[in-house]
Amino acid sequence: MIRLIRFLLLVDLLFALSQPLQAQPLPMAVTPGEAGINQGRFIGVVVGTAAFYTVTLLLLRKQWYKKKMPFHMFNDNREWLQMDKVGHTATAYCMSRGGYELMRWSGVNERASILTGGLLALLFQTTLEVYDGHAEGWGFSKGDMVANVAGTALFMGQQFSAGQQIVSMKYGFRKTIYPPFRPNLLGKTTGQQMLKDYNGQQYWLSVNLASAVPVGPDFPRWLNLDVGYSGSGMTGGHENPPMTDGDGKAIAFKRFRQFFVSPDVDLSRINQPNPLQPLPWQRFVGTVQFFKIAAPSLEYNSVKGLRFHPLLLPRE
Repeated sequence: MIRLIRFLLLVDLLFALSQPLQAQPLPMAVTPGEAGINQGRFIGVVVGTAAFYTVTLLLLRKQWYKKKMPFHMFNDNREWLQMDKVGHTATAYCMSRGGYELMRWSGVNERASILTGGLLALLFQTTLEVYDGHAEGWGFSKGDMVANVAGTALFMGQQFSAGQQIVSMKYGFRKTIYPPFRPNLLGKTTGQQMLKDYNGQQYWLSVNLASAVPVGPDFPRWLNLDVGYSGSGMTGGHENPPMTDGDGKAIAFKRFRQFFVSPDVDLSRINQPNPLQPLPWQRFVGTVQFFKIAAPSLEYNSVKGLRFHPLLLPRE
């Protein structure tokens, strides 16, 4: 899937949404004089991302959706130990947060920025699901849409209620032994494997401790505790196909889930005087810090039990 690309494209649809949002009875900024919109930033964000978004969608249609079919549904809820669904949730969260921060940077007020970021994320994700619904080998997935809504709700709910992201979502990756067995499905290069090999992906819920629990003034506000999820042993969606090695001997991988706990650092909260009023650079650092920083972790899975990893997760 194209999760990392999606994050960079979300603001293109702003022109289509900006006028309807202005008509709603929200305290939304519509002109520089009314609420401080920075016209130069606003136009720059819209125009720049619009061009990038349009070109990328055209490329995706050419590379990922070559053969068009009548619209159809596809139930993939049991595939890949639900790693794909967690990935959709993380993507929608990241897109919602990115759209919100771009709007705030442009001078749009808080409430309108939250709504715009969430709506843009859902609209973009829904567009891709419709593409899937017309694609050979794919289909419109209700499970994907539920995950998209969940990720958007995670961002919007926290921003409306707490004014900050106490819990964020992050992504991790490690190379695994599985892609050589099915390179067309799991990826031939490292870049492809980061998007296709679910065995190598981890998704983390990152909780900022100082925002979640009562702590003293000297407690580091940048310290997070992450809970991660991954899957391993997967060379097929629902089940692994029969495989043999070079000598013709059967190869069987056991599919299992992995659960992790690890400390983390929120770089945007270092030297942050007020979490409800972050500086502009802190906003964007928090948004683009989508990758989990390497740190010691504790893992549990049903095959290998409890394991401690000093820094990086080992190659499976």
